[in-house]
Amino acid sequence: MFKVAGVSTLNGEVKVRFANDMTRVKVLTKNGHTDIELMELPEAMDKPQVVAFLKTSALYLDSRFTAAIDAADAKYNGEATVKVTKSKDTKPSLEDLKARAKSTEAVQVAE
Repeated sequence: MFKVAGVSTLNGEVKVRFANDMTRVKVLTKNGHTDIELMELPEAMDKPQVVAFLKTSALYLDSRFTAAIDAADAKYNGEATVKVTKSKDTKPSLEDLKARAKSTEAVQVAE
C-alpha cells in the first residue's frame, strides 16, 4: 500500500512512481531523476488504485505525463490474460469426447 505517488523522468523516460512518504523525492533526485511530481494520496492504495487515481489528477492533464500514466494503467489495470496449456500426455475425458461428438453432429445437421 502506498501513500505517495506521481511521476518522474530518468534518462528521458517518464514513469509512474510509488512511495510511502515524500522523502522519496530525495532518493529520486540523488539518482538523477528530473521532473519529479509526487503527491500525497487521500488514503493508502495499491498500485492499480494509485494509477486509477492518477488518471483523475492534474498530472494526467499534463501532456508530459499522460503516456506514462496510461502505460502504468495498462500494466496494473489492463485485462489479465490467462494462458492455459495442455500437456501432450493429457488424454481427453469421456465428457470431452461426448461434447466433441455433439458439436460435430450439430455442424453436420446445419450443413
